[in-house]
Amino acid sequence: MSDRDIDDFEGDNLSDTSRMIPGLPPYNMEDQLLPMERRSTCGCWAWTFLVAAVNSLVFLLNFLLLASIFAVVLLPTIVVVYFGFQCHSRVLHSTAYYCKTVLDDNSSSALIILGFVIMSPLIVVAMAVYCSLARRLRLFMCFQPCTRAVYKGVRWQWYEEGGIRGCAKGWNMQVKAWV
Repeated sequence: MSDRDIDDFEGDNLSDTSRMIPGLPPYNMEDQLLPMERRSTCGCWAWTFLVAAVNSLVFLLNFLLLASIFAVVLLPTIVVVYFGFQCHSRVLHSTAYYCKTVLDDNSSSALIILGFVIMSPLIVVAMAVYCSLARRLRLFMCFQPCTRAVYKGVRWQWYEEGGIRGCAKGWNMQVKAWV
């Protein structure tokens, strides 16, 4: 074997001066080709509070939408289980007219069981409705990244897409979800 063949086997052909990538590339390549400028300490705290307030408001709106959808979809289960527990003699044993004439202990037990049996499919339906609505309205795009508080010049995500009206343009009426 020649000396050249031995050198090829001994080590990598990379030089010691090859350039390594110092870190991850910027989050958004179009906007941040240059390094961004950091905010002052007071400005950083103020923007942190603003971003946290916006994210908390978006979370609250998402939670209220989720709770209202679940309340509407699970209303039959709530009503059936309520009447079952209200008229059963070992639970509440109400003196209402319908408890004395229509519902006895066996029918109250049947209502309780029926309510808990239909709860599972209705939870799936409620979650599918919420996920479909959240995707169409792009609700999760309203959350803002924390880098907005640290660096200057980071735009609001919904601002670039046309604001609230930009969400309506992105609606796709042909979207179907299989559950």
